[in-house]
Amino acid sequence: MKSKWLSSLIKMLSVGGAFLLAGCEDMVLMNPKGPIGEGEKSLILTATWLMLLVVIPVIIMTIAFAWRYRASNTKATYKPKWDHSTAVEATVWSIPLVIVAILAVLTWKTSHELDPYKALESDKKPLTVQVVALDWKWLFIYPEQKIATVNELVIPTHTPVEFRITSGTVMNSFFIPQLGGQIYAMAGMSTKLHLQADEAGTYDGISANYSGAGFSDMKFQAVAKASDEDFNAWVAEVKAGNNALDDTAYQALLKPTEKHPVEYFAAVKPQMYEQIVRSFMHGGHKADEHHEGMHEMAEEMGAEE
Repeated sequence: MKSKWLSSLIKMLSVGGAFLLAGCEDMVLMNPKGPIGEGEKSLILTATWLMLLVVIPVIIMTIAFAWRYRASNTKATYKPKWDHSTAVEATVWSIPLVIVAILAVLTWKTSHELDPYKALESDKKPLTVQVVALDWKWLFIYPEQKIATVNELVIPTHTPVEFRITSGTVMNSFFIPQLGGQIYAMAGMSTKLHLQADEAGTYDGISANYSGAGFSDMKFQAVAKASDEDFNAWVAEVKAGNNALDDTAYQALLKPTEKHPVEYFAAVKPQMYEQIVRSFMHGGHKADEHHEGMHEMAEEMGAEE
């Protein structure tokens, strides 16, 4: 009876822990569709099990001790002078130390394996996508294909994707939970993230860093095409359009909008991404009047000092 009760308790705690760690109503973190997501899922579960090795025994012993040493149990031995046990001390210190040591090795190993700047091993040439966080939408530039999209990311399956990420406004965070990884988008800087989709499908992409009034609707769809042919066909469809991402179009995108519809650009001004990054640097091209005003304000403050 005791064994059955203990087994049920362990199962309940494990399932409950998994739900809490998932953090999403459909447990997307526990349903990865790429190698980075799989690695992160494995790390989460391994760390959880290791911690439960301490948590579960503590819960069980708390309940067992309270029951055994209740006031009505006359068979329990009362030792008011007891203050030390070598066996207890060895147990309560050695087990946590072993777990911390295992977690340290695991953290070191996975920190290098899942480094967002580390390119994924593959026989296929990586696809480069330049990501720009705006208010409150995502701009995706495909430099090799010379196209761009807003709030829709399309990639081929089984192909490594190298994301280069920046912001045209405040700091944000780029995150596709089922593919794994999360990296900040910061103005004047270019960060990197390497991901891959191993299954065709549509995955939710989100902003994981609060950035103002439209933050909650700053979402996009990441569409993984089943083959390179399907991806190339989509590129051809976008190229058949008339819109071009030039300075004028970018100025329009800089204006804050909420629930911005998916938008396609059949052509992109050369070095547009680099221009956006440089727009926040001293002496660089000013992306808009707001950025120019910020530079002037900084110079005035410096002159006053």
